[in-house]
Amino acid sequence: MDNLKSSADKGTDASKQFISKTFEHTKLKAFQVTALSLSMIVKLFIIGSLAVLGFVFLAFFTAIALGEYLNNVALGYLIVGLFFLILSLLFYLFRKYFDKKVITMVSKIFFD
Repeated sequence: MDNLKSSADKGTDASKQFISKTFEHTKLKAFQVTALSLSMIVKLFIIGSLAVLGFVFLAFFTAIALGEYLNNVALGYLIVGLFFLILSLLFYLFRKYFDKKVITMVSKIFFD
């Protein structure tokens, strides 16, 4: 009877240790995913902000240059605006492709 009780106690201790280690591993994995996600968001914000600022200046330059070339500044702005609308439409049409890419990238981070 003591042998059975000893085996049960060892099983209980092993289960408690397993649950404790699993919880610690889950906390570490959550920290890793959170840190990587936050790092990616910060980098995306900084690089994206600088890229958007560059594109704004490039768009103004292009619109003015096209306007001077066509002898109509308004027409230059119209062409650049239409270009951005067409580009936006293309991104909208291919949004599911971008969703799949993002999900694939996040799943590699999370399940790695």
